Amino acid sequence: MPSSPPQQAPTRRSRAGSLTDVAGLEVGHFTDARRPTGCTVVLAREGAVAGVDVRGAAPGTRETDLLSPVNLVEQVHAVMLAGGSAWGLDAASGAMRWLEERNVGFDVRVGRLPIVPAAVLFDLLVGDPQVRPDADAGRAACAAASNRRPAEGNVGVGAGAAVGKIFGIDRAMKGGVGTASVTVAGVTVGALVACNALGDVVDPDTAQVIAGARTANGRKLLDTRRALLRGEAPRPLLAGTNTTIGVIGTDAVLTKTQATKLAQMAHDGLARSINPVHTMSDGDTLFALATGRAARHPGMMVLGTMAAEATARAVVRAVRATRGLSAGELHLPAAGDL
Repeated sequence: MPSSPPQQAPTRRSRAGSLTDVAGLEVGHFTDARRPTGCTVVLAREGAVAGVDVRGAAPGTRETDLLSPVNLVEQVHAVMLAGGSAWGLDAASGAMRWLEERNVGFDVRVGRLPIVPAAVLFDLLVGDPQVRPDADAGRAACAAASNRRPAEGNVGVGAGAAVGKIFGIDRAMKGGVGTASVTVAGVTVGALVACNALGDVVDPDTAQVIAGARTANGRKLLDTRRALLRGEAPRPLLAGTNTTIGVIGTDAVLTKTQATKLAQMAHDGLARSINPVHTMSDGDTLFALATGRAARHPGMMVLGTMAAEATARAVVRAVRATRGLSAGELHLPAAGDL
C-alpha cells in the first residue's frame, strides 16, 4: 500500500478549536494516495469511558454493543473512522495491533486487549472502489496521531466524502472531515466529524445552505429541503451510500450511561447542520469519549449543549475546509467554489 501523502494543512487557523483540545485524546489521519479514501483514528491511550448513538438506518459499525451501559467494558482505547464502507472496518484491526504492540488495552491476563470501536462511511462512488482502507491504513493513522490540531477537509476518513447526493452523485459536492471544541467553566467538549451526508450542510447561525445538492446545470445550490417540499423527486438511492460519523470527546468525568447520553445529545448538532439527516440511506453514528482529566462535571444539560454546538461547528468546518475533487468524469466542487 502506498504511503500517505503529507497531511493537508487546515485552510485557515481559527478559534474553532478541535477534538485534541480534550486532554488525553490524539487524532491521526491516513489518506490513501491511490484514490481519495482513508481513515482517521482517535486515540485514548490511557483509556476513556465511552458511549455511542446510532441514528442513521444503514450503519456500518464494529464493537458498538460493548458500549451499552449494561455491558462489561468501561473504557475504550481508540475509535476508528474509515471510508470504504464495511470493508473499511478492517482499519480497526490495524489499530488494535498497533496498540497491542505498545501494551495498551484491557487486561485479560494473557495480554492486553485494545478496545477499538469503529464506524465507516460509503465513499466507493469516488475513484476506484477496489481501493479501501485496510489494517495497514489503520496502523498508519495511529502512527500519525498526535495531540496537535488535526488537518481538516480532504484528509483521512473525509478524503472521498461527498454531500448532497439526494438528486445524484453528479449533482453533489465535496464533503470532508472537520473539528471544533467548546470550553465552559474549565470543561472542554470537542468534536471530530466526517461528513458524507445524503443531505445538504446548513450553517446553523444563518440557516443558509453552504454545500449540498446543486441545480441541474451544476452552478448553484439547489436547497434540498425546499426542493423536496415542492415535490421534486429524489433519485432512487442505494441504502448506506452516505453517512456522517464522528467522535465527541470531553475531559469531564462521566459514567458509561452519561457518555451514551452525551452521544445522543450530540446528534442535535447534526440535525442543526444537515438537512435531511438520519435518513434510510445514512448510517449516522456518533461516539462519545470521556477522559476525566478535568475532574469536573457541569451537568448533562450543559455538556449536551456543548456537544451539540461542537458537532454542528465541526460539520460546517468539514465542508468549508474542502477542496474540489475530480475523479474520472465525476467532479465534486467545494463549498468555496460556488
